[in-house]
Formats: sequence, structure tokens, C-alpha cells
Amino acid sequence: MPQSRSRPTKRAQSLRNNATDAERKLWQHLRLRQLGGFKFSRQMPVGPFVCDFLCRERMLVVEVDGGQHSDRAAQDASRTLCLERHGLTVLRFWNNDVMENLDGVLQVILSTLKELPARFADSPLPLAGGEEAHSAEGVGASATKHAHPQPPPASGRGL
Repeated sequence: MPQSRSRPTKRAQSLRNNATDAERKLWQHLRLRQLGGFKFSRQMPVGPFVCDFLCRERMLVVEVDGGQHSDRAAQDASRTLCLERHGLTVLRFWNNDVMENLDGVLQVILSTLKELPARFADSPLPLAGGEEAHSAEGVGASATKHAHPQPPPASGRGL
């Protein structure tokens, strides 16, 4: 029987306690089902990753990226691909988008939530290390929407 690494719950807890300004600002609008009645969790372990925000009902991950992500495009693409293989849809926003255009960010998230099919809220998430608890076949096509196709300006906020 293959061994799996433990979920990165300590890291997730640390990230929740040390959220960026942009993450805190967005969380104030996602928490308590404020956005369209959809439930979000923050800094959720999903496989070997910790996702900024997760709506299990629609299998949507929302990532808020700082300026350091402009140098990590390949790692972010690999991470997104891994999450998509498990039936998740990934939205990415720059910190400065959240800080300067929160209404637009919320509109994109809400319209994406409405487009995605409802899933079981207790659908299993990927196990640590990327092992699959069940086959990803039949989960349906997933899509990634990149809300920030270009790197943020040099003056953009980083983490």
C-alpha cells in the first residue's frame, strides 16, 4: 500500500494567520456565503498544495498572486494543471487587482461559480502527494481562467 504524505495543515494554518492584505480583503467578501450563497474555505490543503480559497460545491480554487508569481509562471502552470486533473477549476488574480478592482474580481468569481456544475460538497479532494482517491475520469472538463495574463507592473504589491 503506498504511503502518502500528511496534508500540509500546519502550513495552511500559518498562511491563514499571516494572510496578505489582498487575501484578507477578498476573504471579507467570500466568507459566510456572502458571494451568491457559495461557501468558501481559505488556505485549504488540496493534495500537496495549499489553495488560497476553495469552493468545494463548485470545485473552484481562487488564487491571489503577488508580484513574486511573475517569476514563477512555470511552477504556477504546473500547479494549476495538477489541480485541474482532479476536476478543479482555477482562477488567478493579482494582488493589485483585488486591492484596486475588488468589484470586478468578485464579478468574475461569481459568474464562474454560476457557470460551473454543482458538485457534492463532500467530494474527496486529492490526497497529499498527488495520489488519487478515485479516478478523475467522469469528473467533467475543467477550465482555467487566468485573470492576469500579464505580469503585474513593477510597482505591484508582492507577498
